[in-house]
Order: sequence, then structure tokens, then C-alpha cells
Amino acid sequence: MLARAGFTEVERAQGMVGDLRIAPELVDAAVASLAQAASPDHALLGLVRLGEVLSDSENHRIATLFTDDRDGWDRLVRLLGASTALTDHLVRHPEHWPDVVAAEVRGRDALYAALSDSVGDTTGTDAYDALRVAYYRQLLQIAAVDLTDDPVEQFPMISEALSELAGAAIAAALRIATNTVEDSDTCRMTVIGMGKCGGLELNYISDVDVIFVCEPADGVDEADALTVGNKLAAEVMRACSEATGEGSLWPVDPALRPEGKQGPLVRSVESHRAYYERWAKTWEFQALLKARPIAGDAEVGEAYLDAIRPLIWRAADRDHFVEDVQAMRRRVEDHVPQAEVGRQLKLGPGGLRDIEFSVQLLQLVHGRTDERLRDRGTLAAMASLSRGGYIGRVDAHDLDQAYRRLRVLEHRIQLSRMRRSHLIPNSSADLRVLGRSIGLRANPETDVVKQWRERAAQVRRLHERIFYRPLLSAVANLSRDDARLSPASAQDRFAALGFRDAKGAVRHMEALTSGVSRRAAIQRTLLPVMLQWFAEEVDPDLGLLAFRKLSDALGTTHWFLKMLRDEGRAAETLAKALASSRYVGQLLENAPSAVRIFGSTHALRPLTRDQLLTVMRAAVDRQPQDDDAALLAVRSARRTELIRIAVADLTGKLELDAVERALTDLASATLQGTLELAIRHVEKETHTTISTGISIIGMGRLGGGEMGYSSDADVIFVHDPLPDADPQLAQSQAEEVVTFLSTGLSAGGPDPALVVDADLRPEGKAGPIVRTLASYAAYYERWSEGWESQALLRAAPIAGDEELGVSFRALIDPLRWPEGGIDEKAVRAIRMLKARMEAERLPRGGDVRTHFKLGRGGLSDVEWTVQLAQLQHAHDIPALRHTGTTTPLRAMVEHGLIEADDADHLRESWTLASRLRNASVLWRGRPVDSLPGALADADGIARILGSPVGSGYQLSDRYLKVSRRAREVVEREFYGTDPDDERDTDPTR
Repeated sequence: MLARAGFTEVERAQGMVGDLRIAPELVDAAVASLAQAASPDHALLGLVRLGEVLSDSENHRIATLFTDDRDGWDRLVRLLGASTALTDHLVRHPEHWPDVVAAEVRGRDALYAALSDSVGDTTGTDAYDALRVAYYRQLLQIAAVDLTDDPVEQFPMISEALSELAGAAIAAALRIATNTVEDSDTCRMTVIGMGKCGGLELNYISDVDVIFVCEPADGVDEADALTVGNKLAAEVMRACSEATGEGSLWPVDPALRPEGKQGPLVRSVESHRAYYERWAKTWEFQALLKARPIAGDAEVGEAYLDAIRPLIWRAADRDHFVEDVQAMRRRVEDHVPQAEVGRQLKLGPGGLRDIEFSVQLLQLVHGRTDERLRDRGTLAAMASLSRGGYIGRVDAHDLDQAYRRLRVLEHRIQLSRMRRSHLIPNSSADLRVLGRSIGLRANPETDVVKQWRERAAQVRRLHERIFYRPLLSAVANLSRDDARLSPASAQDRFAALGFRDAKGAVRHMEALTSGVSRRAAIQRTLLPVMLQWFAEEVDPDLGLLAFRKLSDALGTTHWFLKMLRDEGRAAETLAKALASSRYVGQLLENAPSAVRIFGSTHALRPLTRDQLLTVMRAAVDRQPQDDDAALLAVRSARRTELIRIAVADLTGKLELDAVERALTDLASATLQGTLELAIRHVEKETHTTISTGISIIGMGRLGGGEMGYSSDADVIFVHDPLPDADPQLAQSQAEEVVTFLSTGLSAGGPDPALVVDADLRPEGKAGPIVRTLASYAAYYERWSEGWESQALLRAAPIAGDEELGVSFRALIDPLRWPEGGIDEKAVRAIRMLKARMEAERLPRGGDVRTHFKLGRGGLSDVEWTVQLAQLQHAHDIPALRHTGTTTPLRAMVEHGLIEADDADHLRESWTLASRLRNASVLWRGRPVDSLPGALADADGIARILGSPVGSGYQLSDRYLKVSRRAREVVEREFYGTDPDDERDTDPTR
């Protein structure tokens, strides 16, 4: 029975059972009731010890508790089983056991009166002893209530009671000091509670942090009053901390005062104000959040608060404030002894300090403008932050529960021996008692550690997300007027920030922030900072309008604003993207839920082709009957990936080659996913199985792996009927598949079309849209023209039947890498074709100097120069057999086909033109082929390229200079002429 009741020292317990002063017939039931105690062994021992010092009549009263007052019995048993230190006190003062049985948590006035009355007019050791006895008498009651009811639920009440009891002890100690120190009436002293005492969240045994403030009485010199004040303060500290026959209470620690231990013990209100205005460090304002007068002159205490409150809420205006607080938390953690890191409830990772620092930092940053956040206590502040929208409700709930439970663990550890400790015990015996003290019964010693570690990990995750959120630094860097976003001054502020339509911006702001909803509250936190980020880009009006549309579209969705507030740099990234790119804004307007990708830096990494195919195939599989819906799902997946790539590009996470590779992978995956859907569609519509393999060959920039945002998907389609398949049926099926694919992807809709262009196929638009491999072989053998061989230089299988793609590549390799290279006649033909294109294909009104593709020194110039070298030398130089542009250009240098400087000029021009074309699409939201004529567009494009705002005027000169150098190389390397010759170099000569 004893073992089942939780006893660990069964033999010893059996020997003590007989010593209980309880009726024999009730002994078994009474012993079984000890199972509710954290340590049944300690509870039984405590009952026996208490019985030994009580009179027979008192023992009889305790014996009747079990039958007549079961609640009282439970309180006594739980106290004895949880705290050997308080058991010792009861044995020393057995007259206090009725206080445990009838325990209640008394209010502030009652506590202050009880302890003050206990010391009366006494001084010295008698007063100290009286204070200790009275203190522990009240502590017994608080502990008894704490141990009997739900400790997590009533934690705020218990910690407040402990704080008020400490304040009452300080007040009683000040009374002792007043009785002791001569001329005490010349000094009006108040004691300011700091730390957990000030915040009304004290634990059972801890240093009590205080600051002593003194003002002279009327007619008294301040220096004299301060001399007396120092004596009073010293006596207060001695009265609480000095060891006597009744022990001690706890150390009184004044180290949080100005200048710390090096500064005077007592200062006047004005001296405090002067120090905090001029010399205080950031952490000192954080500490002042908890400041609360707990003893002494009430008027002086209120004057002190009046002096420091404005300074507390201006602290976040200091340079590097947020970074200083974050650094302080790291220093606190770094100073934890290595041997204690894995056991620290308070200072270690995931400990109480993580929660407290997170809450206090949010208070100090946002409390500048929101007075509802100016709470002293951690839980109260957490609730206010949640109500105000500064912390998510789920996060606030999780932090609240974690804080309560970690504090309860701390209470139980300290209560056991009334020792100041924040460490999880080492011994299994202590862990067992600790686990049982919070209600764990099956495996208390292991479960308590498991629960603590799980909770600490949860706290650490939340702390890192909240405490290090970039939004905090951004808000702290705003002036208080800017952070308030006052409607009265909003229009002037918008104009100052560079908004062209300040009145319109005010309307957007009012629509987003008006009302008392949680959504509006979070917007009021976000918008002041986002306006700054909008203003850092070329078109802040564009950014705000796009954000308004996005916010309206997402309505009351719980995750959108929470993501912007909590997740890394999501808000900043979104603001910059919206204010610098119509392209991104338009995509998000049609797919607002895609904004989720801003929630993680990892989510802004472009997906690989395989990852994209997995997403697209899953989207198709979710629409087994509706092929149109499945096609829309594929296009929607492409749109989301376009947003991801564009934002990564805008934020500088991708270089040009990575953007091109990502866009090429996306086009390839889209074609593959749609091809598979098209095959499903044709098989379903015709009730047949496709009898031919189909491959899609990428051409142009798609085949070269150099896709831009405005690039079409240049392709040719090839199929190869299966053995014994009907050739006509196979051709018909292939045409239906290609038609479904081309029409479905090229059609307009809410997401960007991927124009599938098959004009580079044999016979162009006059030829069949898809041919067999044999048909291609016959055509190329008999009819192929020089330009087709050149076009095939960029051909690469990108979707469909892989074996067929390999076969097609083998078919065309002799055409594009001709043995011995092309002859001089073919070279002249290519030059004439290029010259004719320059003269005829430039759009009407186009400027040959500024057109990205067809202009002098533009993309076409560079690509044709490289391709001519490939046609001439790739058969002998395998390194030239690449479908791209810059890779063969490097090989040309390595094999002496071009000078390194000339290659650099070509590469620089091709790269700049490619970047300008991409940036133009991002800025304008539509394809653009030439340098912009409007300065506003030039500014926007230049900003995307990384130039400062307002540097657009330099864009044209920069490009013309680069392209002019490239054209000189083209004249020499492609046309075989010297651009410095005085004769006519018109390419149409």
C-alpha cells in the first residue's frame, strides 16, 4: 500500500506510521491520502515531527481534520510534502499550523498591516525576529493555497501575493529603520520595487531588487537628508537579509540603481531624472518597466514615477536600441555557466528570460505610441500586446502558458528547501518530487524533464521569431510622430516621403487602419514602417495602392497580416517588391494567396524543374475529370513560381544566369506538365491510347536556357509512332495533343500566358505543327536552309519522350556542327541575312541604338557573332557545342577565336541588355524592347538594376556606351570589317 501511495522509503515509512496521532481505524486511509503530496515520505515525516512538538489537544485537532475538514487536511499534507523548509518552520512554530489549514491569500493592506504590527516599535534582533516569524506565517498560507489548487491557473494570484508580501516586509523593515536611525523624520524615503517584485510576479525566494529614493523633509538640507537616507536604506537591507535565530528573509539588492554598485545608495528624484536623461544605458530603461513604489512616502514614490515614465517610453528612440536589447539578451545567455546551460529555467535558451525579453522589447518599441501596452507584469503585458495585434493570439497563448508553467516549476524547486535556484534538479529523487509536485504520477522523474524541454524548445522558437523580427528595428527607427501615423499630419508626411498623390495615400491609409478590429490594429503597426519602405523605391504610390488591393483581397484571413508582422523580413520584402514592380503587383492581384511565399527566405528560392513538376502533377491529379480546371491549375502553379522568381530577382538573391535558369526550368516544367495533361485529354476524348511518343524541343532562349520574363516558348514538336501503330492515327493524335497544349498555354487569362511559338519548324507556319522523326530527317537532308542550321544551334529537348529527344539531337548535330565547318559562301549568306534583318525587322519608329534585341551591339549582334563561330568551329572544338551564349563565348577566348577584351565587351553588352529587358518587364508589367523614353521609367528600371533612386538619367548613357563597344567587336568579328575604316560600314552594303 505504501509503495502504491508513492512512498520510496517504505520500511522507514512503516516505522513512522505507528507514530501518527490518528485513530487506528483511520491510519490506512490517512496514509493513502498522503499520495497527493509531492513527497509522501516528507509529508509523513512532517506529520510525525509536528506531532512530537504539539500538545495532546493540538494533536487531537489535527487527527480530526481527516474526518471533519478534509480540505484543511489536504492543505497541511501537501505543504509538508512539498517543502522541508516550511516544515522546519512549522516544527519551530507549531502554533502556525492552523494558518495552513485555514489558509487564504490575503490582500495588500492586510499583509502590510500584519507585518507592520509584528514589529511595532521594536528595533534590533527582536524586531528582525518578529519580522521573520510574521513573514513566514503569511508565506505558509500562500504556499498552502498554491499547492492545493491549480498552480498554473492561479499563478498570477500567487506571484502577486508573494510580491505584496515582499513589499510588506520592506515596509516593515523601513519601520524598523525609522525606529532605529536618529533624525529619520528629516528624510522622506520611498523604496521602489524593481524586477519581479515591482512587476508583481515574484517567486518564493529571490533577491528583492529595489531603488531607494529620498527627499528632504521641509526645511531640511538635501545633503543631510541623503545622509539619513543612506542609514535608513542600509538598515532596511540589514533587517531583511541578516541571519538571526529565525533565519533571514532574502537579500535586498539595490544594484539596479543609477551607476549600479558604484553609485550612491540613495538619490533624490531630481538626481534620478538627471542620470536617466543623460547617462543611462538601454538596459536600465528596460529594468524601469517594472518600477513600482512598495514602501515609504507615497508622494515621493509618485514623483519618482512621474519623472521616469516619460523617459522609459522614449528609450526606443535611442540609436541602435533594438540591437542593444538583443545584444543584452545574448550576453545574459553567454554568461550562463556551461554546466548549467542544460538545466537553466531562467537564463538559458527557451527559459524565462527569453519570454521576458521578448515581451519587454515589444513593449518599449510599440509602447511609445500605444499606452495600452504600459503594463508592469509579463502576463498582463503579453495580453495587452495580443489585444493590440502586436503578437499573434496563438503565439500569445502559447507564451502565456509556457511562462506560467515554467514559473510553476521554478516555484516548486524553490519551495522545496526555500533556496534561490533556477536549475532543474540533477538527482532522480529530486526530479521525482518535482514531477509529482506538478501532478505527474506515472513517470514523474522523466516526464517532468521531457515536458520542460519541449516547452523550452517552443519558447525558443517563439522568442527567435518575435525578439529578432526586423519590424522591431524598423519601428524603433521611426520618430514617434511617424510611428503614430496621425491622420491630421498624414498628408504632409506622405508628401514629404515622396508620394505624388498624398490625398490618395491618406485615403488608402484610412481604409486600412480605421476601426477597432484586430486587422486594423495590426495595420496600424505595419503601415508606418511600410510607408518608409515604399518611399525608398521609385514609386511609393504604386506600392501603397498594390498593398491596399492585396489587403482588401485577403480580407480577414488570419495569416496574411500575422505573416507580415512576425515572419522575418516579409513586410519589407513585400513593400519593396510592390513599390518597384507592376509585374509582381499584377500577379499578386490575380493570386493574392501567393503572398505566402514572402513568409520565408527559403520560400523565395526558385524551385527546381523536378520540384515544379511534382507541384503541377499534384495539381492535375486533383482534377481527374476536369481537364480545363487541371490546365488552369498548372498555369496557376506557374504564376506562383513567376512571383517567387521575380521577388528573388528584385531582392538581389538571383544573378542573371540564375534568373534565366529558373525561368527556363519553369517553362520546361510547364510544358511537361501540360503535355502529360494533353495526352490524358486526347486519350479521354478519343477513347484511345496515344500510339506515338512526343518530344518538345526548345529553341531560341528556351533551348539556350536563357529565358526572360517576356520570352515566348520557342519550340518544335516531334513525334515517333510506336511499332505497328497506324501512321495517320499517330499523326492525328500528336496534332491534337499539340493543339491542346499550345492553345491552352497561349490563351489569355488571369495568369500570364506562356506563348508557345513553333514558327522555327520546317516550312514555318506553312508546315505541319508536328512531324515524325523520320519526316524531320527527310526534310533536313533535302530542303534544310542555312538559317535552320543556325536556329538548331540552340535546340535542346526540354519536355516529353526523353529517348525521342536524344534521337532528335543525334539527327541535328551534323547540321549544326558540320564537319569542317561552313564554307565562305555560307558565311556570306549569314552576314547578308543578318544585315537584312537589321534593315527590315526593326519595328517602325524603333531606334537602332536603343533596341535591346535588334539594335547595334544588342542581343542579336552578340548571339549571331557567337553562332557564326559555332558553325565554323564547333565540329573541331567540342567546348563550343553549347546552346547558350556566354558559355561558348568563354570557349572562343580559350581557343583563340576572339580576344579576351572583345569577348568581355560582347558579354557585358549581352548581359546588360538581358538585364534591362527583364527589369523593364518587372517595372512596367509588360514586354519592353527598348530603352525607356520617360525618365520615371528609367528611374524604375535603374532602381531594379541596383542603382540609387533618381539615377535613371544615367541609364541611357550607360547602355549606349556598352553597346557601342560591343558593336565595334561585331563589325570586326562578325562582318569582318574594321569599324575604324572611313568607308561605309552599313551592314546592308
